[in-house]
Amino acid sequence: MNLKRFLSQKGMKLMQDPRFMKLMQDERVMKAMMSAFQLRGKIQESFDQRVERVAKTLNLATKAEVRELKRTLRKMEQELEKARTEQSKTAAK
Repeated sequence: MNLKRFLSQKGMKLMQDPRFMKLMQDERVMKAMMSAFQLRGKIQESFDQRVERVAKTLNLATKAEVRELKRTLRKMEQELEKARTEQSKTAAK
């Protein structure tokens, strides 16, 4: 059994427990959970920014730059294919 399925099953069991549902209705618990999620997002954003700075310092490509290069390459491949198709149509006439 993989970890994701195991955690999903345990989560479903937990959500069916009336004590858990009562706890989740408490406003303080909900605020604490929201704060935890926001903190995780802030930490992830900070980490990503630091990794990007280090990558630029070391003259390495970042994820965003690689993604942009792939997008540009796909676009150029499509344009090349269109040009080849048009050329073959013109040559056939």
